[in-house]
Amino acid sequence: QVQLVESGGGSVQPGGSLRLSCAASGYTYSYCMAWFRQAPGKEREGVAFIVSGGSSTYYADSVKGRFTISQDNAKNTLYLQMNSLKPEDTAMYYCAAASRWRLCGLQTAITDFTYWGQGTQVTVSS
Repeated sequence: QVQLVESGGGSVQPGGSLRLSCAASGYTYSYCMAWFRQAPGKEREGVAFIVSGGSSTYYADSVKGRFTISQDNAKNTLYLQMNSLKPEDTAMYYCAAASRWRLCGLQTAITDFTYWGQGTQVTVSS
């Protein structure tokens, strides 16, 4: 059983930075790992993806060049470095993992992600 625990959210001014962490317990090697976000009244959307143990990363166009997904395999921890934050980045951010996947990226069905964290709130406001 995989458990995911996010941390690192908070309030920041536009242009600021935050780093989210997702500590995973259980075996996640070769899983498709992702960060999703959900703003009030909007659908949950995937913003960044990486295969656990791999190096290829994929990003939504809205965050490309500003967000970086990375992992520390020794700590079994996933990160999301968020720079140049905008008010539209305000959302609850979730870490997710898929043990069975065909392609790990924006085309991965959200239903493939069977493990979810509880979420961490990110608020970007002046």
